[in-house]
Amino acid sequence: MKKQNLKHIAIIGGGPGGLMLGLLLQRQGLPFTIYERGYKSMHADRGGSLDIHEESGQLPLKEAGIFETFRKYARYEGEDTRIVSKYGEILYDEDAEEEGGRPEIDRGKLCDIMIEQIHPEHIKYGYKYEKMIRQDNGQVELIFEDGAVVTADLVVGADGAFSKIRPYLTSSEPEYTGISMIEMNSDENEHSDLLEFNKNGKVMGLGGNQAILGQRNGDGRIMAYISFKVKYETLDEYCNLSLDELKEKLLNEFSDWSSELQKYIAYSYDDIKFRRIYKLPIGLTWETQPNLTIIGDAAHLMSPFAGEGVNMALYDAYLLAESFKVYDNLTEILKGYEQQMFETTKVYAKESQDNLEIIFSENGAKKMAQFFIDMEK
Repeated sequence: MKKQNLKHIAIIGGGPGGLMLGLLLQRQGLPFTIYERGYKSMHADRGGSLDIHEESGQLPLKEAGIFETFRKYARYEGEDTRIVSKYGEILYDEDAEEEGGRPEIDRGKLCDIMIEQIHPEHIKYGYKYEKMIRQDNGQVELIFEDGAVVTADLVVGADGAFSKIRPYLTSSEPEYTGISMIEMNSDENEHSDLLEFNKNGKVMGLGGNQAILGQRNGDGRIMAYISFKVKYETLDEYCNLSLDELKEKLLNEFSDWSSELQKYIAYSYDDIKFRRIYKLPIGLTWETQPNLTIIGDAAHLMSPFAGEGVNMALYDAYLLAESFKVYDNLTEILKGYEQQMFETTKVYAKESQDNLEIIFSENGAKKMAQFFIDMEK
């Protein structure tokens, strides 16, 4: 199909990648709709602060004409980085430059910036994808759980780690990395001592099979990911505990950690999320299809330990939109995008896995501190 004959591009998922793709397609005058299962204000409740990288995630922001708005809300001071042993020894301590290459922004604010620029008729909320049926004429019929039926010339799955679109391209499924996290939050206004320790950015407290990863957000929260290398079933032991019971259990398990790091647990309030960390195979590829592709975590799920997940989702959107500019035939557009995406993301997926192995290793704090020191040389 020629791109000038496209009548409808359906984007399944309204996270950062799907929103960015929609915004970039809108700037090219291409017909699209984003179908999101959630609600418009959902992003405020999902995830924490994101660092947006100059060489990847910032490119689409510039292409979409929203970079200056992004800079208005970005926290360049959020690049502060502190690496600490479990005993409280500070092994690496970097204060952010005035305007570095990886500023922080809250996920909700980043999504709001994009949503404000997309014409409202191009985003539909409350559309929970159920299945698709390929038609003989090359189009795809999408069926949603409320009974809505949509016909599209191209379907782009931007529907995350457990994508329902991915199985139409590959049989690969997400694999548990062996790492589970408990997301906890503290109020920086009530706990100035924790804020002083955490500074404006992130703290990586590392101790073998355990880690406490602190992160200042832009809404008054200090978020911490209490992390473990554990069997898949172990996380279930924490899920039904009350806040007090959970704190008691975690403080017991981290009893040999420094009091400064224990505060991330002790000061937390009742806003807890439980996460298992998954990944797709590094270097995953598939044969290009003429009416279907995927972006972001749907295409290359990786652990968060290189900070590349959202950056790659944004960059995927950029690559796909750029491919629309270069090629005229839809199959060539998708092939051009996928080949570039495969090459780029396998590098970052390997980096994410390598960092995971360093972080949850003996002497991980010293190894990670040395990694940052070497990067500065």
